[in-house]
Amino acid sequence: MSKELLFEIGTEEIPAAFLPKAIKDIEEITAKALSEKRIPFTGIQVLATPRRLCLYIAELAEKQEDQTIEKLGPAKKSAFDAAGNPSKAALGFARGQGLEISQLATITTEKGEYLAVRKTISGEPTAVLLPEILTKLATSIPFRKSMRWANYELRFARPIHWILALYGGEIVSMQLEAVQSSNCSYGHRFLAPNSFAVRNFADYKDKTKENYVIVDPAQRKKIILEEAQKAAAEAGGNIFYTDDLLETVAFLVEYPVIVRGSFDQEFLQVPKEVLTTTMISHQKYFPVTDAAGKLLPYFIAVSNTKARDLSVVARGNEKVIRARLADARFFFEEDQKVPLEQRLEALKKVVFHKLLGTSYDKVMRFRKLAAIIADKVNPSFLESVDRTALLAKADLETQMVGEFSELQGIMGREYALLANENPVVARAIYEHYLPIAAGGDLPQTDEGAIVGIADKIDTICGFFGVGLPPTGTADPYALRRQALGVINIILAKRYPLPLDFLIDESLKLLDNSLKKPATEIEKDIREFFTGRYQNQLISQGYAYDTVEAVLAAGWNDLVAASEKIKALQDFRANPEFELVSIAFKRVDNILKDFSSPNVDVSLFVSDAEKNLHGAANETKGKIIAGIARNDYNFALLEMARLRPPVDAFFDAVMVMDKDEKVRLNRLSLLCEISNTFHLIADFSKIVTAG
Repeated sequence: MSKELLFEIGTEEIPAAFLPKAIKDIEEITAKALSEKRIPFTGIQVLATPRRLCLYIAELAEKQEDQTIEKLGPAKKSAFDAAGNPSKAALGFARGQGLEISQLATITTEKGEYLAVRKTISGEPTAVLLPEILTKLATSIPFRKSMRWANYELRFARPIHWILALYGGEIVSMQLEAVQSSNCSYGHRFLAPNSFAVRNFADYKDKTKENYVIVDPAQRKKIILEEAQKAAAEAGGNIFYTDDLLETVAFLVEYPVIVRGSFDQEFLQVPKEVLTTTMISHQKYFPVTDAAGKLLPYFIAVSNTKARDLSVVARGNEKVIRARLADARFFFEEDQKVPLEQRLEALKKVVFHKLLGTSYDKVMRFRKLAAIIADKVNPSFLESVDRTALLAKADLETQMVGEFSELQGIMGREYALLANENPVVARAIYEHYLPIAAGGDLPQTDEGAIVGIADKIDTICGFFGVGLPPTGTADPYALRRQALGVINIILAKRYPLPLDFLIDESLKLLDNSLKKPATEIEKDIREFFTGRYQNQLISQGYAYDTVEAVLAAGWNDLVAASEKIKALQDFRANPEFELVSIAFKRVDNILKDFSSPNVDVSLFVSDAEKNLHGAANETKGKIIAGIARNDYNFALLEMARLRPPVDAFFDAVMVMDKDEKVRLNRLSLLCEISNTFHLIADFSKIVTAG
């Protein structure tokens, strides 16, 4: 049998940013605790508003599952003498367990037969265990910040005002500091502040709604989206929103009420991104756009109260946004009085990192690196790349970016356009930051791509160079994201940029800052990139051993490595794949550390050796030609032709011949073949049945 559990902690308003994680944490902590206590459950759900955290479990078993404990005693052979009488060890073990010798069991293990005792411990009633479980849950939620209040020792996100705890409709008696659990919850702070009794979860949902609380965040999001879109449509537009904005707003309110406001048309002369950032970041408003995405002079606010006259609320919000937009317009106009290039001098006073110098130092480094990359990719880009790199970080010293850091790059683009910079350079100033997030947009201009690669590589090599690489889950400088950005830009643009080349050139520019030899740092960075690249490929659906086989064979060219992996993945569908992999793995296994492919045909003893050598020479040229034109599918099919003569070779000869010259010659022949198929992959990494 099972019963439902309803547990609610009522608090002062918890910051919206705390709640999404708190929901996940409560679910994980609860599931783990119940599993450890051996209490079966189904239908766990966690809900939250700014003033409450609610746990609901549809079916929670009425008692723990029984537990069987098995304890081993002495080995059976030492537990009885030849006459079958129990030894002192056996008697002592039985006595220690409160049992007679006849009540002991015999258990067979890997080490032989042992005397043992099996005890079944009956599970306790869930109702008895819940006070401890729920108390531990409430004190274990890892909020970003927690606080104490009054003179209590308990720490929580915000002061606790009430506890609702019901199991099967009965109150679970527990206490957090001075707050005792009950069957009561509370309504909206202003619209229905009184308490109300609850019988079960269905009753709870009905009564919270009656008391102006929409407890389910998903339902609040739905209401906000639908009502906000209606309000925007009445103004002839659509709401502009992000998932982050919608989630934040939904966790700011218990009872969402939509309010539409407007602002002066003249503010639309300020760039759209400035206005939307002002509305979203500062006020948590939804901007309104027309069908073409052009900003309209309206906004949608979400209130937490149902006012008698919403026009009064609208006017209050309009007054606030007018001041915000006026500030933004002032910053925008003031920033234009100083050209971007003149702002470079100010970067000399901005510390990028104490071990890596100023932001100006960084700009000068990646400017040089960008020129080196441009010269390798396409020298015709040199001038525009250099201008982009020079101005890339200049907007960091503008008032607008000082107020809204998320506008970096965007304001650089806008100010560059207003100063009549080359539009390609202006766009590249923005694009060099891309991708901003995993899976985000990549630079479209070559200038943005090249400067972006240079900037990111400089950051990665810089922090590795001063001994600050990512550790575990900690990545304070977002180096993992930067590495994926480099990888994806190179792949998208198909740039012929060897990874070693990029790292070497960057480390040369960082030489005075490096804390250990460049060769050691390069090795660490390369392993770091390999890990990022490997994880990305596997997440895209490539088999783990396919990826490992190609990367283990040695990779430096990202574009070539990607095409090899795709070709090898396709080749797995070939009926020959398993047999080819087994044959080539056999070659590598017998070679081990041997690496001297000096074949002497005069030392061949059998036809199998001659045939394999002839086939290897015939296919090697074709394989190399296929690789040269990036036709890795063709190269793999040619490799597959070597499988029959390889198998025949192993069937006909003993590689490790007693004659040292014959033995070394056969190993040299296999080494030649191994080197050929290692041009694509290390087949010893492929998982096979054989």
